[in-house]
Amino acid sequence: MIAALRRWSRQVDRAGNRGLERAYPHLLRARRWGGSGLAWLWPRLRPALAVFFSVLGRGERALRRAGDGAARAASAASAVVTPGRAAGALLVAAAACLLASQFIDYRAVEVGQPGYAGLPQVAKPPTVAARSAGAAHAFALVPVALAAMGLGAVAVFRDRRRLGLLVAGLGVVSLAVILLIDRPAGLDAGAQASRFAGATAVLEDGFYAELAAAGGMVLAGLLYYARPCRIRISSSGRAASARRRRPRRRASSRARVARSA
Repeated sequence: MIAALRRWSRQVDRAGNRGLERAYPHLLRARRWGGSGLAWLWPRLRPALAVFFSVLGRGERALRRAGDGAARAASAASAVVTPGRAAGALLVAAAACLLASQFIDYRAVEVGQPGYAGLPQVAKPPTVAARSAGAAHAFALVPVALAAMGLGAVAVFRDRRRLGLLVAGLGVVSLAVILLIDRPAGLDAGAQASRFAGATAVLEDGFYAELAAAGGMVLAGLLYYARPCRIRISSSGRAASARRRRPRRRASSRARVARSA
C-alpha cells in the first residue's frame, strides 16, 4: 500500500513538472504582453485614480469633522437635556394630551347599525347624540390636567422626585374617573334607544385618547420618580476614595524599606 502511494505521488510529480515546463514559454509571452499593456494603460489610468482617492480622502475628512461636531453637540445637549428634564417634559406632554382629549367626542349613538352588518368598512351608520369627554364628568379632569401640567413644569426646572408620584396619583384618579364614569355613560344609549330603531352607543376616539393620556401620566410620573440620579458623596467619602486611588510611594532608602517591611 505504501509503495503504491509512493509510485502514485511520483507520477503526479512528474506530470506536474511536465505541465510547468510546457506552460513556462506561454507565461513568459503573457508577461511581456501584460507588461506592455500595463505600460500603455498606467499613464492614462493614473489621473483617474488620483482624482478618485483625492475625493475619497476629502469624504473621509468631512465624515470625521461631522462626527466630531455631532459628538460635541451630543455632549452639549446631554448637559441641558438631563434625564430629569426629559421625564418632566413627558409629564407636561401627557397632561396636555389629557386636557386636549376633554374637548373631543368620546361617545355617540349609531342609528340602524344592524342594517350595515356585512357591508364594507366605508359604509358606516349615521351617528347622533355625540358628546365630548369633558361633558360626561362636568369637565372635572380639566383642573386635574392643569395641575399635572404645572407640576410637570416645576419638575423640568427643579429636581423634586416626589412630583412624579403626585402626577402619577393624578393619573390614577383620571383613570378611575374615565373607567367608572365615562365608560358606563358612554355605552348607555339612553333616550335614543326609544327614538331610533337599532340605536347602539359606541365609544369614539376621545375616550381612548383620554384613557391613553391618563395612562401616560401614570407611566411618566413613575419614570420621573425612578429615573437615574447622581449619587451624592460626602467630603469624607470623597477623601477616602482619593486615598484609595493615590499611588503608593516607593521607599527611597534601606531604612524605609526595613520600616515598611
